[in-house]
Amino acid sequence: MPFAFTLPTTSSVLLSDYFDSATHPSLPLTATTKRSVLKDALKKHKRLAPRDRAAHLPAVHNALNNYIPYLLAINTASGFRDVGPERIDLTIIKPLEVEWRTTLSTPSPGREAPRQKLTGIHYEVAFTLSTLGYVQMLLARSQLRSIFDSTRALSAEQRTAAITGAMKHLLEANSIHNYLLSLLNLSGSKDTPADIQPSTVSALASLALAEATLIVVLKDDPYAAAVTDDRNASNTDWMFKAPSIPKVRAHLYARISLAAADYASEAQGLLSKSGASTGRLDNDLIKYATDLRRTSRGKAARFLAIDADLSGKTGDALAWLKGARRELGIPIDTEEGKPKGFRGLKQSWHERREDKKVETSGEWGMDAGKLDEIRVVEMLEAKWDRENSTVNVQLVPPYEPLLASMPSGREYHTTQPYTPPSLDASALALMRAPPEPDERAFRGEEDDSGKEDQFQGRSAPGAFPGSGAEYGRSATSNSYY
Repeated sequence: MPFAFTLPTTSSVLLSDYFDSATHPSLPLTATTKRSVLKDALKKHKRLAPRDRAAHLPAVHNALNNYIPYLLAINTASGFRDVGPERIDLTIIKPLEVEWRTTLSTPSPGREAPRQKLTGIHYEVAFTLSTLGYVQMLLARSQLRSIFDSTRALSAEQRTAAITGAMKHLLEANSIHNYLLSLLNLSGSKDTPADIQPSTVSALASLALAEATLIVVLKDDPYAAAVTDDRNASNTDWMFKAPSIPKVRAHLYARISLAAADYASEAQGLLSKSGASTGRLDNDLIKYATDLRRTSRGKAARFLAIDADLSGKTGDALAWLKGARRELGIPIDTEEGKPKGFRGLKQSWHERREDKKVETSGEWGMDAGKLDEIRVVEMLEAKWDRENSTVNVQLVPPYEPLLASMPSGREYHTTQPYTPPSLDASALALMRAPPEPDERAFRGEEDDSGKEDQFQGRSAPGAFPGSGAEYGRSATSNSYY
């Protein structure tokens, strides 16, 4: 469900080369050590196989939370402000120069995005907090994976716990991105990477809130759970228990889904704007925001269909499902709820491929849950169509007027401001002691990821004219043997 963000990597930096403190001389050295641990954690995370990265996320999360207090203390002191109860006398030797590898910017085809050289501590703060927001989204993603894994059967308590944990991470991601937006020294110039442009950060905040709002209905949605259980060969609940949902909640969930669609639409617009202005924002992220808006509106139409069916209006319910298909962007020419011909074969293959990704921890859910919602709509459409054809025959009205009469969205979450971790009085007191003459900051155990860039400029042999020199062959030689 949440977008599969790629965590950035960064260069090795000795902060004592850029900052000096007369009152807390150990602060730059300690901050360098904490940053080096973070650099190592990000580099190690990048090297791991995709299936092993979810288990390593807590280590990255801890490294970020350990570094952020020192970084924000330096940032605050550089602006001549007090850090908590103390005043830190900080001298800026020269502007901080760091390198971060952008992950939301579109790289050249077949190449990894290069690291960008950035001057100013506000860039360091922006990339560090953005990375923390990505980690929170990925933690929510790992929580939700267990729900969509068809090889495991979760109890109601396990399902609720996973969704509640994911919701907490998503709301925290929203708060982090909003906090980053509130920083007055976040540059919005054209030279700022697309990853930390204000429009991109605002879009990510809306995207996290849209996800957090949408999974509210997932917790109590029996039809989504029934479709997941139906794919599990060992599940037998379908033999004696049919999904049901109270009428009042069906209409309430429709309005909550529409609120999620509004947030996703806002994120889509901001990402499109940021991509148009910079010309290098990842198209997969923009497509994901579009699919999330479609999924939310399709889910809202499906809940309104359930509300109509519970009122005995099967014809209206089938019309709402056709509207759900329209919102999801899938054809309406179906037979018993399933697409016809080659289109149906292609969709079945896509469904099996997506299930395999969930089982192997691949990049599942990059369609923002649209495929799972399509499955629910098809299941209900096949069921109600049979009932309407045999028991209570009702005319199916046009779906366009129904979509035009959709209610307004209803807010569910009350977001809380992000409170970054801060240094306590004891930690500040320890940094009043000057470092030992032979004391050195920890520079990390992993190689600097910038060393990989030496291969970025080399073309693939045979791909471009002049690549023969990479094989040690003379440029004037015409011999291929």
